[in-house]
Parts: sequence; C-alpha cells; structure tokens
Amino acid sequence: MHLVQIRNGRERRVALVEEPHLRCLVDVSSVYELAQRSANSGSKLSEQAFALATGEELDYNSIYACTSEWYLLAPIDLPGMPSRVVVSGTGLTHVGSAKQRQEMHLADAAKAEATTDSMRMFQWGVEGGRPAEGEIGIAPEWFYKGTGAVLRGPFESLSVPAYAEDGGEEAEIAGIYIIGEDGTPYRIGLTVGNEFSDHRFEKRNYLNLAGSKLRTCSIGPEIVIGAEFRAVAGEVTITRGSEKIWSKQVVTGEENMCHSLANMEHHHFKFEGHRQPGDVHVHYFGADSLSFGAGIVMEDGDWMQVQYEGFGRALRNRIRVIPKEENRLIAVYPLA
Repeated sequence: MHLVQIRNGRERRVALVEEPHLRCLVDVSSVYELAQRSANSGSKLSEQAFALATGEELDYNSIYACTSEWYLLAPIDLPGMPSRVVVSGTGLTHVGSAKQRQEMHLADAAKAEATTDSMRMFQWGVEGGRPAEGEIGIAPEWFYKGTGAVLRGPFESLSVPAYAEDGGEEAEIAGIYIIGEDGTPYRIGLTVGNEFSDHRFEKRNYLNLAGSKLRTCSIGPEIVIGAEFRAVAGEVTITRGSEKIWSKQVVTGEENMCHSLANMEHHHFKFEGHRQPGDVHVHYFGADSLSFGAGIVMEDGDWMQVQYEGFGRALRNRIRVIPKEENRLIAVYPLA
C-alpha cells in the first residue's frame, strides 16, 4: 500500500495511490493521525486506510507535475509540532559508502592501504551487524539531522546555507516510525529519501561529520506500508538545466547492507529518549553511492532525483545555494 499527503492551501488530505489516480481518505487529514489510531487500537494501518479510502478521486499526474491546486507534502509530519519529529540516520551500512568514506578521509593516494576509523566501523558491521533473531548485534554509526523543521517534501528546495562549504545528495530509503502510548516503537512504513549533507565540510576532518549532517533533507512522495526491504534497486540522477550531469544505478536493502533492519532499529530505539509517546521518527538507512565521490559540485538550480523500484514515483528536489554574503554572526544575548 502506498499513501501520500497532499494540500491545496486550504485543506489537506491523505490519499491512497491508485495509479494514475489518488483516492482520498475520509475522516483523517494526516498519516500521523492514521498511525496514532492504529498504534493505540492495535488495528492494522493498512486495513484502516482501505476502509477510509472512499473519498474523491484526484489526478496524480497533474499533482506530480505541479499543475494542480493540490501539491505533495512530505509523507509524514506532525502538524503544528515539528519539534516532536526526530530526524536521524545510520551510516557505513553499504559497501559503496564505506569505500567513499575511506577515500574521503585519506590524506593522499599514498595512504590507500591505510585503514580509517570509518572502514573499521564498517568491518565491525560486517562481522556483527546481522545478529541471529532475538540477539543484539554491534551498534552502527548513528547521526542526528534535526527536528521535523529540516524535512522537505517533493519538489521543495534543499538549501546549502551561507555558512556551509557544500551540499550533495544521499539517495536512501528511510524508515518512518511512531511511538505508542506505552513507549512501544511502531514502524509505519518506508519511503524514498535524500539525506542531503555537506560532504566537503566532512572531508576536511571526519570529526565534522556531526555538523555536516545538520542540513535540510527530503522524503517522499509516497510512504509504502508493508514494504519489502530485502533487495531494492534504484537510480539517482543530477540534472543542470536540460543536461544530465551525473547518474548512477544504486542498490539498498538488507542483502546489500552489513546491518540488518532489526539491528538498526534496535540501536536507534534502545535510547529511552527515542521512545517518548506520540513522537515521530524519520531514520535514514544509508547510501550506496554519492555524486560527491565522482567529483560533482552542486550548483544553484540543479535538480536531484532519487527513485527506487517498488517505492512509487521519484523524489525530486532542487538545490538552493544561499550566497556567502548572507553569512552572519549569530549573537547570543544574556538574560542576566
């Protein structure tokens, strides 16, 4: 089952994807509301959605083409309370990403045989990231991206701030979760994601990783309920004007990763602070490859597109580079 969230300025809807149409759900205006009902009642979200899918039919093509009064939102949000959405991710989960991180953190080609901390962590994942059912494996790399304020939907711009050194795509799948009234985490579904980061800043020193992740990012258009995550093929493309400047076939899913989904979820939700009733979590599972590794430098107006088989229509976002002249000192004023 694929769901989207849409808005027309006056009202919002949750809709079931029935290509090439959308079927609106009645009596619910957000995926969050639908998930809350499911988590608190013990009923299946998919069954609830099907039962409510009796509303108006809309043309998905015109909405996706941005020619309709309706437009696509990120497929999860917490209306009016973005601070209760935790956006985070797990890195060094794919062979490709580990190799690129290794090269990024080496000073020169003469050290090609050296082993960085990144490669060591990846190897630990290979050795202990897929534990037997019911057992706890080794913790993966984990990072924080921000609250729901950093989330962008399809066709919205992802910003390279004036203080940043760069900005580049990370084509991923993200898990969407809600915490039940008793603190139990529930997976709502999976969605396509672009975990946009500042790779040039990170390359300067690997200790900059935390700061490089504090950027806007995107998910959508569709959240897939009950998605298969064994082996997922996709493609990421960068265009500049009418020219495709970079494109690559990518893979994700548990068969292409050194950590199982269950292990990544355990190590995220083991923290008590990540199990606060009513909170939403968006967690990126890592990228297979980056255009940064191919020497691509993003420019203002470039478009990034991420698409994975079985996850619906492509996620498209434009790059917005904020001029360096707008970088300003942030002064803190004492209340003494």
